[in-house]
Amino acid sequence: MVMETAIGYGRVAALSPNQIFHPPTAGDRCPLHKQWTSRSAMMKLPTGAVGKGGGVLEKPVIEKTTPGRESEFDLRKSKKMSPPYRVMLHNDNYNKREYVVQVLMKVIPGMTLDNAVNIMQEAHYNGLAVVIICAQADAEEHCTQLRGNGLLSSIEPASGSC
Repeated sequence: MVMETAIGYGRVAALSPNQIFHPPTAGDRCPLHKQWTSRSAMMKLPTGAVGKGGGVLEKPVIEKTTPGRESEFDLRKSKKMSPPYRVMLHNDNYNKREYVVQVLMKVIPGMTLDNAVNIMQEAHYNGLAVVIICAQADAEEHCTQLRGNGLLSSIEPASGSC
């Protein structure tokens, strides 16, 4: 809560809402009125711990975007709105099963050991396995990382949600 506070001559006095909205007239016996002849001498100051729930509220930080830079909210919204893509893992005859599991856990966020083993086995036996379904930009990044680690992978549009 912000209260108006009168400051002057080394004294600080908190004013009640009644004193703020209905200032005393010249005939009233109010020590503040004698010291302050105009309201322009009063300043608004945040006062902490005055009354119930006292304290100073922090000013909200508003993220300003520069041209060519989207806010974090806009990026999250665009990822949710974009159509989903599947990251596919292809079987190869070069990489060991343990290595494939390690790469999957390293590249895909939140990939557990059990999921990585299941994906590896599906790709080994069926020739192809779905690694993750996500936004196109993320799918392209995951595919690039998998390929960078020597695994065969691709992406394709998915019919479902991220």
